[in-house]
Amino acid sequence: MSEYIVSARKYRPDSFETLIGQDTIARTLSNSIRRGQLAHAYLFCGPRGVGKTTTARIFAKMINCANPGPEMEPCGKCESCVSFQEGRSYCIHELDAASNNSVEDIKALMDQVQVPPQVGKYSVYIIDEVHMLSQSAFNAFLKTLEEPPAHAIFILATTEKHKILPTILSRCQTYDFNRISIPDMVRTLQGIAAKEGVSIDDKSLHVIASKADGAMRDALTIFDQTVAFCGTDVKYEDVIRNLNVLDSEYGFQLVDAFLKGDYASAFLVLDEVLAKGFNALYFVSSLSSHLRNLVVAKTGGLEALLEVPDSLRARYAEQAARCPQAFLFDALGITTACETGYKAAVNPRLHIEFALMRLSYLVTKPAPAPVVAAPAAPAAPVAPVAPAAGVTPSVANKKADAPSGVTAPPPEAPAAPSPRKRTPKTGASLSMSAVLEEKAAPEETEVASAPVESALPDDETLRAKWKDLAGLYGAKPRLASMLSSCKVEVKEDAGVKVVEFFVTNDAQKQWVEQSVLRELEGKLRELAACPKVNVTVSVVPMEDMKKVPYMPEEKARDLMDKDPAVREFVAAMGLDTK
Repeated sequence: MSEYIVSARKYRPDSFETLIGQDTIARTLSNSIRRGQLAHAYLFCGPRGVGKTTTARIFAKMINCANPGPEMEPCGKCESCVSFQEGRSYCIHELDAASNNSVEDIKALMDQVQVPPQVGKYSVYIIDEVHMLSQSAFNAFLKTLEEPPAHAIFILATTEKHKILPTILSRCQTYDFNRISIPDMVRTLQGIAAKEGVSIDDKSLHVIASKADGAMRDALTIFDQTVAFCGTDVKYEDVIRNLNVLDSEYGFQLVDAFLKGDYASAFLVLDEVLAKGFNALYFVSSLSSHLRNLVVAKTGGLEALLEVPDSLRARYAEQAARCPQAFLFDALGITTACETGYKAAVNPRLHIEFALMRLSYLVTKPAPAPVVAAPAAPAAPVAPVAPAAGVTPSVANKKADAPSGVTAPPPEAPAAPSPRKRTPKTGASLSMSAVLEEKAAPEETEVASAPVESALPDDETLRAKWKDLAGLYGAKPRLASMLSSCKVEVKEDAGVKVVEFFVTNDAQKQWVEQSVLRELEGKLRELAACPKVNVTVSVVPMEDMKKVPYMPEEKARDLMDKDPAVREFVAAMGLDTK
């Protein structure tokens, strides 16, 4: 039985050309080697499995290669390259900071740094997970990192850049690694599958790449797991069953049910998904992702954001064309709210089913019924108006000829004096003046119905209403006591009555202005039945404030001043009030 090597190690990139998804970083490092502009310390940071340590090894291999290629690629034949490939290179040293994070470990590394390389120009020290170093270890590392020997180059790698001390960051050239895109991972997996003789379709590779979440190492590990489960002939159904991934077909079924208003079918889909052992929250999250893909497919110019296999792009476009834009936006709002409230729900399944019912109602909800005006009552027949003297029949009968519901314009005033009003007889009509009077009647009614301004109340009335106002706050004894005992002044300013009451300090004034002033003003206007009443608050001047006794001596003197009998008693008994 031959020795098995996992794909993550077997197909690990050994040059910048084979590095996946980090073209900018590869180009920058290649140019720095070509120009001889090498820094003494580098910091590689980014998510897991994106090539930080691999890039550090390639970089270390290139700077020590004796015969680099025209593109500064390692030759693979010199002693440095061969020793690196066989794992016996004395120029490249790797340290795991997660298990060697003490001051003693860093001091041992510092002693090792002083030894020059046996082969090649540089000794490269790769420190993985450098954020795991202790505070004292970081401090011990600072001086050597700032001024290392000419032959030493440090490459620090971490997944948590925010945990690195600023003093360390300032001494390093920092390179931020990106997540590997799904298309890049799919292309890499296709090449590996061809080399391994594995038959797998693009749809399955997209599932593997999506599950890896931007980490190429995770994608290769999932690929090996899938091949171990399915063999060399990999089917999509086996992939989603092995990886416990929800089939995209469920998303299409659910949206079709929502468009038809068929929440019963949506309930059955949910039950089928839960019966297969999927988490209910994962079901809602997958539905949100499907709706997001529909929004992207419906919006022109966003094709690059739709990370699905080509076999599904046409289907997404077809379903998106049948979905109104408002439906997609409202549906996303419902699913995201369902995800947010899922953990707080007492009955999680009912919580999701209610969301499915709301989604089914989005398209089929009835439009509001139009408001139909009631038919107008038939107008009573109007007798024709007989022309008055000097008035033509057409003008006199204009009001009578006007259709129902339409007001005829008033006739022009004649140049001659208005004719006298004649007494109507049987079959006779009104004169022109009667017509004009009838036309002016609504205007007179509007003027008569205008509100009459109420008169301003006098000062005593407002003071009495202020006491009534204090009585309204019986449930708030402190506020009622303040209103009933405070000093109140009433004055008139520009036709408006101003009621000014006084409080004892600025804190009370600020609280009244922010909390209850507008409420007090409104209630006082209601009690006084006059809208022209304003309420203001002020602080009692210092000279008007009464001195309140606090000390026992002050209280005794105050009592003696108020009551002569007490003063006589104190003098007769010879009591000491101090």
